[in-house]
Amino acid sequence: MTAIGRVSWGILSSVPPTACGIATFTTALGKALVRRGDDVKMVRILEGDDELESSPFEVLSELRAGDRGSIDRAARALNRGDVALIQHEFGLYGGVDGDDVVALLSKLTVPVVSILHTVLNEPTSNQRCVLERVISLSSCVVVMTAAAEATLRRRYRLAEVPVRVIPHGAAIGDVQMARSLDVPSSLLTWGLIGPGKGIEWAIDAMGLLRDLTPRPRYIVAGRTHPKVLALDGEAYRRSLERRVQENDVGDMVVFDNSYRKLASLNALIASVDVVVLPYDSADQATSGVLVDAIAAGRPVIATAFPHSLEMLSSGAGLVVAHRNPRAFAMAIRRIITNPALATSMAKEARRIAPSLGWDGVARQYFDLGREMLPRVIVRASA
Repeated sequence: MTAIGRVSWGILSSVPPTACGIATFTTALGKALVRRGDDVKMVRILEGDDELESSPFEVLSELRAGDRGSIDRAARALNRGDVALIQHEFGLYGGVDGDDVVALLSKLTVPVVSILHTVLNEPTSNQRCVLERVISLSSCVVVMTAAAEATLRRRYRLAEVPVRVIPHGAAIGDVQMARSLDVPSSLLTWGLIGPGKGIEWAIDAMGLLRDLTPRPRYIVAGRTHPKVLALDGEAYRRSLERRVQENDVGDMVVFDNSYRKLASLNALIASVDVVVLPYDSADQATSGVLVDAIAAGRPVIATAFPHSLEMLSSGAGLVVAHRNPRAFAMAIRRIITNPALATSMAKEARRIAPSLGWDGVARQYFDLGREMLPRVIVRASA
């Protein structure tokens, strides 16, 4: 066990260069834990023929879908630390609904903190079974919003396992909104692209804003999600390009397919007037994009999923109906034609932002990890 003032974390997650939101989350959280003095080591999740590549942290082992031997090796690696921190998302692990993670968890002897990135309101019977097994094999589970906690308590069996709400973190910068009134307003959606992002509805909305002078510009930034690319190629992106042509908004919609490092992405976010989250899912418990937009002080227009309803309730943005281009167009028009409203939303976003910084979030995980350590001491003396 490590010294009293620090925690040795064994984290099970995807990490860069894997392109996914959980890899990004883990990297940011891990670096914040290291900054405060903790020890962070990884068991990296790999798929298929992926090779173990560079990682921001020492990689002790890897977990491969369908490789039963890797489950044993991963468990032994995680048991070397004080606390195992498990990132849970159904699509992250092998097996049916990612049930490989249950076999791994059953082999852990250290305290387990499981971060639940998705809490479905209407799970299938097997999804419910898998998540309830993850919960039962955890010392504590973490969700990132009060809405996710409410769903978890309402829809799943928790037994005596404690639940903590620790927000998704964000990089906090000194960002101000400033643009000339004669420059077109700019809107941004970013992240890995694929069905369910709802970008088609935002493109349709742009077709309803062609009367504005100057016309707003909508930037769609990000590569196609690797799993979508493997299954369907660029079919979704091609459908979006056709949508642009059908709506005659080629001068209003820009696709930026490049991979942006963090500094470049932050500069892009800082350059736009509104962030748009047109997601199709009404179940999305957590959105890193939403948190990053708030941290950057940007007004947000989002569909009505649990995290947006919670984060935007105090006035940092507008929530609209799913799959409704007209509602999106009305919200966009309202913000970009009303500078006072846009300024008020940006001010509220900046007020919220400090509570979302990664260092503060890491402190909450450290406190939680310290609570787990007495269990290690008891086990060692037994």
